[in-house]
Amino acid sequence: MSNHPRRYYGTNELHFITCSCHHRQPWLANPQRRDLLLAVLEEVRQRYGFVVVGYVAMPDHIHLLISEPEKGDPSRVMQAIKQGFSRRVLKSVRKRRKAAQQELLAVGAEHVWQRRFYDFNVWTARKRIEKLRYMHRNPVARGLVQEPEQWPWSSYRSYAFGEEGAVRINQWGEARMKIPSPAT
Repeated sequence: MSNHPRRYYGTNELHFITCSCHHRQPWLANPQRRDLLLAVLEEVRQRYGFVVVGYVAMPDHIHLLISEPEKGDPSRVMQAIKQGFSRRVLKSVRKRRKAAQQELLAVGAEHVWQRRFYDFNVWTARKRIEKLRYMHRNPVARGLVQEPEQWPWSSYRSYAFGEEGAVRINQWGEARMKIPSPAT
């Protein structure tokens, strides 16, 4: 029996996903890295054909509320996001290191993300609203800003003001939901 949580894919439900940085290190502590993460998220959204209903990038973790993708499944999406971000950030970090430092650190020794992620199926409108509120209030709860609209690395401004951010929100016309085929 596996100790890993069971994932429910192919149910045509939204997925509330939480992914933390390795040992809760603040890999997303600066604005440039949060911008990079959102750029990667948008690239992956377009490549895999899923809808981003909401998101927030915090200094040491991210929350996403997404549909099932046209290509692959949410695990594949998270793999692409984590790898795309990690490769770019670690390449930049390695470039800045001096040659002597490079020798001290083994290649591949850095980890940006924890290996697994939390995935909660959202099956009702009430739960969807609860998760969106939680995400959008997260920067306030952590003391990073006074009001949700002050944190540009979330989908809050899209909902509150209709602004288009780095990640396109609720683009249901662009992505078709995967519906399981009836058993024959």
